[in-house]
Amino acid sequence: MQRLDLQSRHIVLGMSGGVACYKAAELTRELVKAGATVQVVMTEAAQQFITPVTMQALSGRPVVTSQWDARAPANMAHIDLSREADAILVAPASADFIAQLAQGRASELLALLCLARPIERCPLLVAPAMNREMWAHPATQRNVAQIVADGAQLLGPGHGDQACGETGDGRMLEAVELRDELIAAFQPKVLTGRRVLITAGPTFEALDPVRGITNHSSGKMGFAMARAAAEAGAVVTLVAGPVHLPTPRGVHRIDVQSALQMHAAVLPLAPSHDVFIATAAVADWRPVQAANHKIKKDATGQVPSFGLTENPDILAEVARLPEAQRPYCVGFAAETHDVVQHARDKLRRKGVPLIVANHGPAAFGRDDNALMVIDEHSVTETPRTDKLSLARALVAAVAQRLPKPSR
Repeated sequence: MQRLDLQSRHIVLGMSGGVACYKAAELTRELVKAGATVQVVMTEAAQQFITPVTMQALSGRPVVTSQWDARAPANMAHIDLSREADAILVAPASADFIAQLAQGRASELLALLCLARPIERCPLLVAPAMNREMWAHPATQRNVAQIVADGAQLLGPGHGDQACGETGDGRMLEAVELRDELIAAFQPKVLTGRRVLITAGPTFEALDPVRGITNHSSGKMGFAMARAAAEAGAVVTLVAGPVHLPTPRGVHRIDVQSALQMHAAVLPLAPSHDVFIATAAVADWRPVQAANHKIKKDATGQVPSFGLTENPDILAEVARLPEAQRPYCVGFAAETHDVVQHARDKLRRKGVPLIVANHGPAAFGRDDNALMVIDEHSVTETPRTDKLSLARALVAAVAQRLPKPSR
Protein backbone atom coordinates (compact mmCIF):
# COMPACT_ATOMS: atom_id res chain seq x y z
CA MET A 1 0.00 0.00 0.00
CA GLN A 2 1.61 3.26 -1.16
CA ARG A 3 1.10 6.02 1.40
CA LEU A 4 0.50 9.51 0.03
CA ASP A 5 1.13 11.53 3.20
CA LEU A 6 2.28 14.53 1.15
CA GLN A 7 -0.55 14.48 -1.38
CA SER A 8 -1.25 18.01 -2.70
CA ARG A 9 1.78 19.44 -0.87
CA HIS A 10 4.19 21.62 -2.81
CA ILE A 11 7.71 21.46 -1.41
CA VAL A 12 10.65 23.67 -2.27
CA LEU A 13 13.76 21.52 -1.84
CA GLY A 14 16.78 23.77 -1.43
CA MET A 15 20.27 22.38 -1.92
CA SER A 16 23.45 24.10 -0.76
CA GLY A 17 26.97 22.78 -1.35
CA GLY A 18 28.10 19.46 0.11
CA VAL A 19 28.74 15.81 -0.66
CA ALA A 20 25.34 15.05 0.89
CA CYS A 21 23.74 16.42 -2.28
CA TYR A 22 23.67 12.82 -3.48
CA LYS A 23 21.13 12.09 -0.71
CA ALA A 24 18.92 14.90 -2.01
CA ALA A 25 18.41 12.87 -5.18
CA GLU A 26 16.92 9.97 -3.20
CA LEU A 27 15.00 12.43 -1.02
CA THR A 28 13.36 13.90 -4.11
CA ARG A 29 12.24 10.43 -5.18
CA GLU A 30 10.80 9.77 -1.72
CA LEU A 31 8.89 13.05 -1.63
CA VAL A 32 7.41 12.48 -5.08
CA LYS A 33 6.42 8.92 -4.14
CA ALA A 34 4.67 10.34 -1.05
CA GLY A 35 2.53 12.55 -3.30
CA ALA A 36 4.36 15.88 -3.19
CA THR A 37 5.33 18.14 -6.03
CA VAL A 38 8.97 19.14 -5.59
CA GLN A 39 10.59 22.31 -6.84
CA VAL A 40 14.36 22.05 -6.56
CA VAL A 41 16.43 25.21 -5.98
CA MET A 42 20.21 24.83 -6.10
CA THR A 43 23.00 27.12 -5.07
CA GLU A 44 26.09 27.49 -7.26
CA ALA A 45 28.03 25.32 -4.81
CA ALA A 46 25.41 22.55 -4.92
CA GLN A 47 25.87 22.32 -8.69
CA GLN A 48 29.48 21.30 -8.13
CA PHE A 49 28.27 18.06 -6.51
CA ILE A 50 25.22 17.06 -8.58
CA THR A 51 23.77 18.48 -11.78
CA PRO A 52 20.47 20.31 -12.23
CA VAL A 53 19.74 17.83 -15.04
CA THR A 54 19.66 14.97 -12.51
CA MET A 55 17.40 16.86 -10.12
CA GLN A 56 15.06 17.91 -12.94
CA ALA A 57 14.74 14.29 -14.06
CA LEU A 58 13.86 13.17 -10.54
CA SER A 59 11.48 16.03 -9.69
CA GLY A 60 9.86 16.39 -13.10
CA ARG A 61 10.27 20.16 -12.89
CA PRO A 62 12.96 22.58 -14.17
CA VAL A 63 15.50 23.36 -11.47
CA VAL A 64 15.89 27.01 -10.49
CA THR A 65 19.43 28.22 -9.83
CA SER A 66 19.37 32.02 -10.14
CA GLN A 67 17.43 34.91 -8.67
CA TRP A 68 17.58 36.42 -12.14
CA ASP A 69 15.68 33.52 -13.72
CA ALA A 70 13.59 35.23 -16.42
CA ARG A 71 10.94 32.49 -16.35
CA ALA A 72 9.51 33.93 -13.13
CA PRO A 73 6.79 36.60 -13.48
CA ALA A 74 8.41 40.01 -13.10
CA ASN A 75 11.77 38.24 -12.55
CA MET A 76 10.91 37.70 -8.88
CA ALA A 77 11.72 34.02 -8.39
CA HIS A 78 12.27 34.48 -4.65
CA ILE A 79 8.70 35.76 -4.24
CA ASP A 80 6.95 33.30 -6.53
CA LEU A 81 8.76 30.23 -5.20
CA SER A 82 8.18 31.06 -1.54
CA ARG A 83 4.51 31.96 -2.05
CA GLU A 84 3.75 28.70 -3.84
CA ALA A 85 5.46 26.51 -1.23
CA ASP A 86 3.73 24.62 1.58
CA ALA A 87 7.19 24.16 3.12
CA ILE A 88 10.84 24.85 2.32
CA LEU A 89 13.28 22.05 3.11
CA VAL A 90 17.00 22.81 2.80
CA ALA A 91 18.91 19.55 2.45
CA PRO A 92 21.85 19.66 2.58
CA ALA A 93 22.34 22.85 4.57
CA SER A 94 26.04 23.69 4.73
CA ALA A 95 27.71 25.64 7.55
CA ASP A 96 27.98 28.64 5.24
CA PHE A 97 24.31 28.49 4.28
CA ILE A 98 23.23 28.27 7.93
CA ALA A 99 25.41 31.33 8.60
CA GLN A 100 23.62 33.19 5.81
CA LEU A 101 20.24 32.35 7.34
CA ALA A 102 21.37 33.42 10.81
CA GLN A 103 22.63 36.78 9.53
CA GLY A 104 19.75 37.42 7.15
CA ARG A 105 22.08 37.56 4.14
CA ALA A 106 20.64 36.80 0.71
CA SER A 107 23.36 36.73 -1.90
CA GLU A 108 21.86 33.73 -3.73
CA LEU A 109 18.34 32.70 -4.63
CA LEU A 110 17.98 29.98 -1.99
CA ALA A 111 18.83 32.25 0.94
CA LEU A 112 16.76 35.02 -0.61
CA LEU A 113 13.59 32.93 -0.87
CA CYS A 114 14.05 31.65 2.70
CA LEU A 115 14.20 35.30 3.81
CA ALA A 116 11.15 36.18 1.71
CA ARG A 117 8.95 33.25 2.81
CA PRO A 118 5.68 33.96 4.67
CA ILE A 119 6.82 32.81 8.12
CA GLU A 120 3.30 32.29 9.48
CA ARG A 121 2.30 29.66 6.92
CA CYS A 122 5.45 28.32 5.23
CA PRO A 123 7.71 26.35 7.59
CA LEU A 124 11.45 26.25 7.00
CA LEU A 125 13.14 22.93 7.73
CA VAL A 126 16.93 22.75 7.73
CA ALA A 127 18.99 19.54 7.48
CA PRO A 128 22.65 20.30 8.36
CA ALA A 129 25.45 18.45 6.57
CA MET A 130 29.09 19.14 7.39
CA ASN A 131 32.29 17.83 8.99
CA ARG A 132 32.08 17.07 12.70
CA GLU A 133 34.51 19.86 13.64
CA MET A 134 32.56 22.37 11.58
CA TRP A 135 29.35 21.27 13.30
CA ALA A 136 30.90 21.56 16.77
CA HIS A 137 32.46 24.98 16.11
CA PRO A 138 31.04 27.68 18.40
CA ALA A 139 30.17 29.87 15.42
CA THR A 140 28.06 27.12 13.86
CA GLN A 141 26.34 26.39 17.15
CA ARG A 142 25.53 30.10 17.59
CA ASN A 143 24.15 30.26 14.06
CA VAL A 144 22.05 27.13 14.56
CA ALA A 145 20.62 28.50 17.79
CA GLN A 146 19.77 31.74 15.99
CA ILE A 147 17.92 30.16 13.06
CA VAL A 148 15.92 27.98 15.47
CA ALA A 149 15.05 31.07 17.50
CA ASP A 150 13.96 32.71 14.24
CA GLY A 151 11.53 29.86 13.55
CA ALA A 152 13.45 27.27 11.52
CA GLN A 153 13.05 23.59 12.40
CA LEU A 154 16.33 21.70 12.67
CA LEU A 155 16.39 18.15 11.29
CA GLY A 156 19.44 16.38 12.64
CA PRO A 157 22.29 16.16 12.09
CA GLY A 158 22.99 12.46 12.33
CA HIS A 159 26.05 10.71 13.72
CA GLY A 160 28.33 8.38 11.77
CA ASP A 161 30.92 8.03 9.05
CA GLN A 162 31.66 11.17 7.04
CA ALA A 163 32.96 11.63 3.52
CA CYS A 164 36.22 13.04 4.86
CA GLY A 165 36.94 9.74 6.62
CA GLU A 166 36.13 10.97 10.12
CA THR A 167 33.26 9.87 12.34
CA GLY A 168 30.96 12.04 14.42
CA ASP A 169 28.03 14.43 14.35
CA GLY A 170 27.31 16.33 11.16
CA ARG A 171 25.95 13.73 8.72
CA MET A 172 22.79 14.70 6.93
CA LEU A 173 19.86 12.49 7.89
CA GLU A 174 18.91 9.79 5.41
CA ALA A 175 16.28 10.44 2.77
CA VAL A 176 13.56 8.38 4.49
CA GLU A 177 14.22 10.10 7.82
CA LEU A 178 13.91 13.53 6.21
CA ARG A 179 10.73 12.48 4.39
CA ASP A 180 9.17 11.37 7.67
CA GLU A 181 10.25 14.57 9.44
CA LEU A 182 8.60 16.61 6.71
CA ILE A 183 5.42 14.54 6.96
CA ALA A 184 5.43 15.06 10.73
CA ALA A 185 5.73 18.82 10.27
CA PHE A 186 2.29 18.86 8.63
CA GLN A 187 0.53 16.83 11.36
CA PRO A 188 -1.67 18.74 13.87
CA LYS A 189 0.22 19.26 17.14
CA VAL A 190 -2.68 18.13 19.33
CA LEU A 191 -0.42 16.59 22.00
CA THR A 192 2.12 19.39 22.37
CA GLY A 193 3.35 19.48 25.95
CA ARG A 194 1.99 16.01 26.74
CA ARG A 195 3.96 12.94 27.81
CA VAL A 196 2.72 9.65 26.37
CA LEU A 197 3.67 6.13 27.50
CA ILE A 198 2.93 3.28 25.08
CA THR A 199 3.38 -0.49 25.24
CA ALA A 200 3.70 -2.52 22.04
CA GLY A 201 4.22 -6.03 20.74
CA PRO A 202 3.90 -9.40 22.46
CA THR A 203 5.57 -10.67 25.60
CA PHE A 204 7.57 -13.90 25.78
CA GLU A 205 7.15 -16.09 28.84
CA ALA A 206 10.02 -18.58 28.95
CA LEU A 207 9.33 -22.28 29.55
CA ASP A 208 13.03 -23.05 29.22
CA PRO A 209 15.99 -21.27 27.57
CA VAL A 210 14.63 -21.92 24.04
CA ARG A 211 10.82 -22.20 24.31
CA GLY A 212 8.11 -19.96 25.62
CA ILE A 213 4.52 -18.71 25.59
CA THR A 214 3.87 -15.80 23.23
CA ASN A 215 1.38 -14.63 20.59
CA HIS A 216 1.15 -13.32 17.03
CA SER A 217 1.35 -9.60 17.85
CA SER A 218 3.80 -7.87 15.48
CA GLY A 219 3.97 -4.59 17.40
CA LYS A 220 3.07 -2.62 14.26
CA MET A 221 0.04 -0.89 15.78
CA GLY A 222 1.91 0.14 18.91
CA PHE A 223 4.84 1.48 16.92
CA ALA A 224 2.39 3.38 14.68
CA MET A 225 0.83 4.87 17.82
CA ALA A 226 4.27 5.95 19.04
CA ARG A 227 5.05 7.62 15.73
CA ALA A 228 1.65 9.33 15.55
CA ALA A 229 1.94 10.63 19.12
CA ALA A 230 5.42 12.00 18.43
CA GLU A 231 4.16 13.63 15.21
CA ALA A 232 1.42 15.25 17.30
CA GLY A 233 4.04 16.92 19.50
CA ALA A 234 4.15 14.54 22.47
CA VAL A 235 7.21 13.31 24.34
CA VAL A 236 6.86 9.56 23.81
CA THR A 237 8.24 6.57 25.69
CA LEU A 238 7.70 3.19 24.02
CA VAL A 239 8.01 -0.04 26.03
CA ALA A 240 8.38 -2.77 23.43
CA GLY A 241 8.20 -6.53 23.68
CA PRO A 242 10.33 -8.76 21.42
CA VAL A 243 9.77 -7.32 17.94
CA HIS A 244 12.05 -6.39 15.06
CA LEU A 245 10.81 -2.92 14.15
CA PRO A 246 12.72 0.36 13.80
CA THR A 247 12.16 2.89 16.57
CA PRO A 248 10.12 5.89 15.37
CA ARG A 249 12.31 8.98 15.22
CA GLY A 250 12.27 11.03 18.41
CA VAL A 251 10.76 8.21 20.50
CA HIS A 252 12.52 6.82 23.59
CA ARG A 253 12.39 3.02 23.48
CA ILE A 254 12.72 0.49 26.29
CA ASP A 255 12.99 -3.16 25.22
CA VAL A 256 11.58 -5.94 27.41
CA GLN A 257 10.83 -9.64 26.98
CA SER A 258 8.35 -10.81 29.61
CA ALA A 259 5.18 -9.43 31.16
CA LEU A 260 6.99 -8.99 34.48
CA GLN A 261 9.68 -6.94 32.76
CA MET A 262 7.04 -4.80 31.03
CA HIS A 263 5.26 -4.33 34.35
CA ALA A 264 8.54 -3.28 36.01
CA ALA A 265 9.20 -0.76 33.24
CA VAL A 266 5.72 0.75 33.03
CA LEU A 267 4.61 1.19 36.65
CA PRO A 268 7.38 3.58 37.76
CA LEU A 269 6.97 5.67 34.57
CA ALA A 270 3.17 5.93 34.46
CA PRO A 271 2.72 8.67 37.11
CA SER A 272 4.95 11.07 35.15
CA HIS A 273 2.94 10.68 31.92
CA ASP A 274 -0.33 12.26 30.80
CA VAL A 275 -1.47 9.31 28.67
CA PHE A 276 -0.91 5.56 28.87
CA ILE A 277 -1.77 3.54 25.74
CA ALA A 278 -1.61 -0.20 26.37
CA THR A 279 -1.27 -1.55 22.84
CA ALA A 280 0.86 -4.56 23.83
CA ALA A 281 -0.60 -8.06 23.72
CA VAL A 282 0.63 -9.12 27.15
CA ALA A 283 0.54 -12.84 27.93
CA ASP A 284 -2.09 -13.56 30.59
CA TRP A 285 -0.07 -16.40 32.14
CA ARG A 286 3.52 -17.46 32.68
CA PRO A 287 5.10 -20.69 33.93
CA VAL A 288 5.39 -20.93 37.69
CA GLN A 289 9.00 -21.99 37.20
CA ALA A 290 11.01 -21.89 33.97
CA ALA A 291 13.44 -24.75 33.46
CA ASN A 292 17.13 -23.89 33.62
CA HIS A 293 17.95 -26.16 30.67
CA LYS A 294 16.14 -27.17 27.51
CA ILE A 295 13.37 -29.66 28.29
CA LYS A 296 14.24 -32.79 26.33
CA LYS A 297 11.95 -35.37 24.82
CA ASP A 298 12.47 -38.89 26.07
CA ALA A 299 11.75 -42.35 24.67
CA THR A 300 8.49 -42.70 26.63
CA GLY A 301 6.71 -40.03 24.60
CA GLN A 302 5.43 -38.46 27.82
CA VAL A 303 4.40 -34.83 27.36
CA PRO A 304 5.66 -32.49 30.10
CA SER A 305 3.13 -30.48 32.07
CA PHE A 306 3.60 -26.89 33.20
CA GLY A 307 2.12 -25.09 36.13
CA LEU A 308 0.95 -21.60 35.14
CA THR A 309 0.40 -18.46 37.18
CA GLU A 310 -1.33 -15.23 36.20
CA ASN A 311 0.71 -12.25 35.06
CA PRO A 312 0.08 -8.82 36.57
CA ASP A 313 -2.56 -6.73 34.81
CA ILE A 314 -0.49 -3.72 33.79
CA LEU A 315 -3.35 -1.62 32.41
CA ALA A 316 -5.59 -2.23 35.43
CA GLU A 317 -2.80 -1.36 37.86
CA VAL A 318 -2.05 1.91 36.08
CA ALA A 319 -5.79 2.72 36.02
CA ARG A 320 -5.93 2.18 39.81
CA LEU A 321 -3.17 4.69 40.59
CA PRO A 322 -4.23 7.64 42.76
CA GLU A 323 -5.98 10.30 40.71
CA ALA A 324 -3.08 12.75 40.94
CA GLN A 325 -0.71 10.13 39.51
CA ARG A 326 -3.04 8.44 37.02
CA PRO A 327 -2.58 9.07 33.30
CA TYR A 328 -5.49 8.90 30.88
CA CYS A 329 -5.61 5.17 30.07
CA VAL A 330 -6.37 3.59 26.72
CA GLY A 331 -6.63 -0.17 26.39
CA PHE A 332 -6.55 -2.42 23.33
CA ALA A 333 -8.63 -5.58 22.97
CA ALA A 334 -7.90 -8.22 20.32
CA GLU A 335 -10.89 -10.56 20.30
CA THR A 336 -12.02 -13.52 18.21
CA HIS A 337 -15.81 -13.11 18.66
CA ASP A 338 -18.39 -10.77 20.26
CA VAL A 339 -15.81 -8.02 19.96
CA VAL A 340 -17.88 -5.12 21.30
CA GLN A 341 -19.26 -7.07 24.24
CA HIS A 342 -15.85 -8.34 25.34
CA ALA A 343 -14.30 -4.91 24.87
CA ARG A 344 -17.01 -3.27 26.99
CA ASP A 345 -16.45 -5.88 29.70
CA LYS A 346 -12.72 -5.12 29.58
CA LEU A 347 -13.35 -1.36 29.81
CA ARG A 348 -15.42 -1.79 32.99
CA ARG A 349 -13.27 -4.51 34.53
CA LYS A 350 -10.06 -2.53 34.17
CA GLY A 351 -11.63 0.84 34.97
CA VAL A 352 -10.40 2.70 31.89
CA PRO A 353 -12.24 5.36 29.88
CA LEU A 354 -11.39 4.08 26.40
CA ILE A 355 -10.88 0.72 24.70
CA VAL A 356 -9.79 0.17 21.11
CA ALA A 357 -11.01 -3.21 19.85
CA ASN A 358 -10.44 -5.34 16.79
CA HIS A 359 -10.74 -8.89 15.52
CA GLY A 360 -7.29 -10.17 16.43
CA PRO A 361 -6.77 -12.89 13.80
CA ALA A 362 -7.60 -10.37 11.06
CA ALA A 363 -5.00 -7.89 12.30
CA PHE A 364 -1.91 -9.66 13.63
CA GLY A 365 1.10 -9.05 11.41
CA ARG A 366 -0.82 -6.98 8.86
CA ASP A 367 -0.08 -3.40 7.84
CA ASP A 368 -3.77 -2.49 7.93
CA ASN A 369 -6.66 -3.00 10.32
CA ALA A 370 -10.23 -1.99 11.17
CA LEU A 371 -10.96 -0.79 14.69
CA MET A 372 -13.78 0.07 17.05
CA VAL A 373 -13.24 2.88 19.55
CA ILE A 374 -15.39 2.15 22.59
CA ASP A 375 -16.15 4.24 25.64
CA GLU A 376 -18.91 3.95 28.21
CA HIS A 377 -21.49 5.53 25.93
CA SER A 378 -20.54 4.94 22.31
CA VAL A 379 -18.94 2.70 19.72
CA THR A 380 -17.18 4.36 16.78
CA GLU A 381 -16.10 2.12 13.92
CA THR A 382 -13.13 3.01 11.75
CA PRO A 383 -12.94 1.48 8.26
CA ARG A 384 -9.99 -0.73 7.31
CA THR A 385 -6.93 1.31 6.44
CA ASP A 386 -3.21 1.35 7.15
CA LYS A 387 -2.17 1.32 10.79
CA LEU A 388 -0.44 4.70 10.76
CA SER A 389 -3.62 6.40 9.53
CA LEU A 390 -5.55 4.59 12.25
CA ALA A 391 -2.98 5.66 14.83
CA ARG A 392 -3.27 9.31 13.81
CA ALA A 393 -7.06 9.12 14.11
CA LEU A 394 -6.75 7.51 17.55
CA VAL A 395 -4.29 10.16 18.71
CA ALA A 396 -6.78 12.84 17.67
CA ALA A 397 -9.59 11.02 19.52
CA VAL A 398 -7.49 10.73 22.69
CA ALA A 399 -6.43 14.39 22.49
CA GLN A 400 -10.09 15.47 22.35
CA ARG A 401 -10.83 13.53 25.54
CA LEU A 402 -7.91 14.82 27.59
CA PRO A 403 -8.59 17.41 30.28
CA LYS A 404 -7.13 20.81 29.62
CA PRO A 405 -3.66 21.27 31.11
CA SER A 406 -3.74 22.98 34.49
CA ARG A 407 -0.61 24.96 33.69
